[in-house]
Amino acid sequence: MAAMERAFVEIDGVSMRYGGAEGTLALQDTTLSVRRGEFVAVVGPSGCGKSTLMKLVSGLWPSSAGNVVVAGQEVDRPLSVVGMAFQNPTLLPWRTILGNVMLPLEVVEPHRRRLRAERAAYEAKARGLLAMVGLSGFEKKFPYQLSGGMQQRASLCRALIHDPQLLMLDEPFGALDIFTREDLWVQFQEVCLQLKPTVILVTHDLKEAVFLADRVLVMSSRPGRILAERRIPFPRPRSLDDTYRQDFQDLVHELRNHINAARKGEEIADAA
Repeated sequence: MAAMERAFVEIDGVSMRYGGAEGTLALQDTTLSVRRGEFVAVVGPSGCGKSTLMKLVSGLWPSSAGNVVVAGQEVDRPLSVVGMAFQNPTLLPWRTILGNVMLPLEVVEPHRRRLRAERAAYEAKARGLLAMVGLSGFEKKFPYQLSGGMQQRASLCRALIHDPQLLMLDEPFGALDIFTREDLWVQFQEVCLQLKPTVILVTHDLKEAVFLADRVLVMSSRPGRILAERRIPFPRPRSLDDTYRQDFQDLVHELRNHINAARKGEEIADAA
């Protein structure tokens, strides 16, 4: 029998403490793995260490204990194979939307070396990504000329422009109204079905987690660790109508029960 393929992201016994030996313990003995091409959502109570987990995987922070491995390499510095998007789009106001999307190409190798000679091809790629999220015709606009939802779409394109092997999303739809948010769920699902990135999504929205993810991980209260895991059985592509199905709502309710228990410092049996 062939050896099982190694996980693309491996977090083994990781702890993270801010502020030295007497500081805040954000994560404790956290272990999880993510397969290449898998979409994993991480949910949990506020302050449980979800965003800290993102920083450790992307190499923005070193762990206090344990190992973080991405693509077979131990993480000890910021990773160029990672694309990131946050709750706020953080677009540069003096650059056009096209210029903002292309920004990582000026920083990340090998694209930085190739950009001058291959600018036309890279611009075509950026325009293609913008078209995928409904922003054709807005390339020359500036961020202030776009709605919040449109800015967030551009931010997602920027995270994808350099073909990241791993896409890290920290509440990317959290600041949007519910209608815009659900619209983006559908569009982003289509992008993921086409590009097939490995994705780790941090969110407080359980409906969002179930709609987008292959697997949902529930974290305990601080110090965070993985409390429960639930695989999502619904086939893709998923539609917003699916969110009204009883089995979809039952799964959201099950995850909410795990989080309520975590907030109380309790643990319930994982039925999955």
